[in-house]
Amino acid sequence: MRFFEQGQGAPLVFIPGLQGRWEYTRRTVDAVAQDFRVLTFSLGDEPAADFPFEPERGFDSYADQVAAVLDAAQVQRAVICGISFGGLVALRFAARHPERVEALVLASTPGGPGWRLRARHDFYARWPKVFGLVFMFEIPFRARRELTAALPERAARRAFTRTILRTVVVAPISPTRMARRARLIASYDVVTDCARISVPTLVVTGEAELDHVVSVHGSSR
Repeated sequence: MRFFEQGQGAPLVFIPGLQGRWEYTRRTVDAVAQDFRVLTFSLGDEPAADFPFEPERGFDSYADQVAAVLDAAQVQRAVICGISFGGLVALRFAARHPERVEALVLASTPGGPGWRLRARHDFYARWPKVFGLVFMFEIPFRARRELTAALPERAARRAFTRTILRTVVVAPISPTRMARRARLIASYDVVTDCARISVPTLVVTGEAELDHVVSVHGSSR
């Protein structure tokens, strides 16, 4: 199994989002690694992870990967941080292995009670090989206001776009795997697992008027 390690200090496991590749969160990993020993990886169903993922076990298999990373790094207990889809992986791991979780961070995590894919995205997810490019094409338009707020300077936005395009080349993503993960979210009993969490937990959301990729209301619930 492959994983990436950076920084020194208290251990923190950083779990990537729906795209499945940790490289898309490199800026965040670099920032967090200034204060923590960051352990991160591509999700287990990505070929780049080199992990014996079991699709029929869903979030439990992802949670097994977190445990395997901790074991490989010889870490007994760590802060577990997940962004977007990765937040659900972090939640499942914390519910199953509370003795290995120092604290929990859920950043822009989807899947609140009653969560469902939007009708259009559910349609896309049924035929990802056909509509995957359409979904990817929509992302810059959905995220435009967020990017403008985060990076007011046009030059900074262009540099960010170039970084993403380079990442797409070195860490290609699979619409089929993304669709499978998106459809998995609705099957997760978030309420039951949240009730099992007793460690200090930080829930991070976007701003309601900006964040259209993950519902702020859903993350808050």
